[in-house]
Amino acid sequence: MNNISHTKIVSYQANWPKRFEIEKENLRHIFGNKALEIEHIGSTAIPGLSSKDIVDIGVVIENYKDADSFTEPLKQLGYKSHSIGAERHFYTKGNPIKYHVSIAYAKRGGFLPRQITFRDYLRNHPETRDEYEKLKIDLLKKDPTGGNEYIIGKGDFIQNILRLAEWKDQTYEEWIFKKQ
Repeated sequence: MNNISHTKIVSYQANWPKRFEIEKENLRHIFGNKALEIEHIGSTAIPGLSSKDIVDIGVVIENYKDADSFTEPLKQLGYKSHSIGAERHFYTKGNPIKYHVSIAYAKRGGFLPRQITFRDYLRNHPETRDEYEKLKIDLLKKDPTGGNEYIIGKGDFIQNILRLAEWKDQTYEEWIFKKQ
């Protein structure tokens, strides 16, 4: 994913939530009632956090077997399929990239609950948010491509935050049930 959008961190932009809301509506037209949830995730979802100028969006669907059926409609919106993994289908949009969409599965993997847990912890702990920002900036200096070294470098920090947030490995379905 060598793209200029992955090589630069910018100060928090007040328009990121609005960009999410606009794209969320576009995605609602594609997913309809198949979307159990559409969430703004990633760094642009955390007020005050500098980030790459890419709005990350998580969409949860009931069955992972249905995910492929959204590839063509997403393509019509300008998305490109990037990868398929055990927990999500991943798409990018723009050149430079401006959006990431992850289609996660309600009964398989804990991608979206993990993302929300991390996001909400940083939203509620500004000092930790600032530590994360410094780490990201330092990592991008070491790996200006924003590639694997950058991503791996954030791993320990993220895992520590998930422990502090008392994250339990669970599917979206299990997580929602516990929240009720």
